[in-house]
Amino acid sequence: MLEKLKESKAAAADYMADGITHVIKSFKKRAPGSEGEREAQEYMKSELEKYSDSTALEEFKLNPGSFYGWIYFTVTAGIISLAVYFFAPLIALALLIVALIPMVSQFVLYRQVFDPLFKEATSCNVTAIKKPAGAVKRRIIFCGHADAANEWPINYYLGGKAFSFTFVVLMLGILYLTSIYIAALAIDGIAAKMPVLGTTTIMGLAGLAFLPFFIALYFFSNKKVVVDGANDNLTACYLSIALLKYLADNGITPENTEVGVLITGSEEAGLRGAKAWAAAHKDEYRDVPTFFVAYDTIADLDCLYINNKDLNGLVPTDKDVNALLMEASDNTAAGATFNKVTVGSTDSAAFTQAGLKSACITGADHSLKPYYHTRRDSYELINKEALSKVFELSAEAIRLVDSGKYDSASVKAVTK
Repeated sequence: MLEKLKESKAAAADYMADGITHVIKSFKKRAPGSEGEREAQEYMKSELEKYSDSTALEEFKLNPGSFYGWIYFTVTAGIISLAVYFFAPLIALALLIVALIPMVSQFVLYRQVFDPLFKEATSCNVTAIKKPAGAVKRRIIFCGHADAANEWPINYYLGGKAFSFTFVVLMLGILYLTSIYIAALAIDGIAAKMPVLGTTTIMGLAGLAFLPFFIALYFFSNKKVVVDGANDNLTACYLSIALLKYLADNGITPENTEVGVLITGSEEAGLRGAKAWAAAHKDEYRDVPTFFVAYDTIADLDCLYINNKDLNGLVPTDKDVNALLMEASDNTAAGATFNKVTVGSTDSAAFTQAGLKSACITGADHSLKPYYHTRRDSYELINKEALSKVFELSAEAIRLVDSGKYDSASVKAVTK
């Protein structure tokens, strides 16, 4: 019967496009922890109630400003360090090291080290479960996040190449400043006076070339503009919901596989919803083999990726879930390939870090598209073909899981 689910892909794509459009037009902007995010979550919960056996909305606390809040401290301390360098390179080096701590912890590792310094808000996660016909022997849970990002002005006004160039120069600037601070200490000594026109002074003056790029980082994110987030990431929400809808509409109930949907809140604030959900539920979802599939930005079939690493390329995704998704892709000619989330992250990373079996599917070019985290990401850019293909792939994944083929944790990862 599950073969019939794949035949619903065209109708499902229309349903998804209509649902995404409705959310964008009907509710307020969906910043992490905002009223608009909550309204959208409650609406999607009401949709899921029609197609599932149980639903739950669970609140959690977060500090949404913390994820990008490091920028102001890091950039300011970095600029001060450059000025101090000409008088006290040791203090400059210390300032730079201190400046990098929040950047690495909050942005690179997605930790919550400095969260208490920022204003608290309330967000929520929505979970829906469809029971199988028989005993629960396994489950698969599909995931998307309901919130939307603040706009990235550099990408909106100057484009992805300018954004990437700025980011690369910033990283080079940090490496350069670290190097000259250490070199100055080696050349002139800790207490030595820096020569007026010496080598170390010239190195410092050269470092001023990076100053405009550091200042540009102050404008990394525009707090006044929250994007519509049609592709990132209402596509993921409605892909997940559509799977339950068309199981119900076609009278299909998997034999021994529980099918779930998880709509997280505040992913754009550093995976806070997925982290909260995993902390609360990780133990209860280890009773049977359980597979988490996180979607993110399903927009471009030419860039349909099953990612074997997540969170800035630091967190490996589960080899068994990757194998499952690749087999489903091959069986449906979806054309997915393996790749890595080398910059940024998806909710999958939070599940993996909690010890759950998870992987992520993305459908976006890693070189930033004009719509990515900009106001252009609205319903006019929905790609029904991409949604249709990923729906079909996901339906096949449900069939494969229900067959019991992936019950064993010893499944070998495929390569492609």
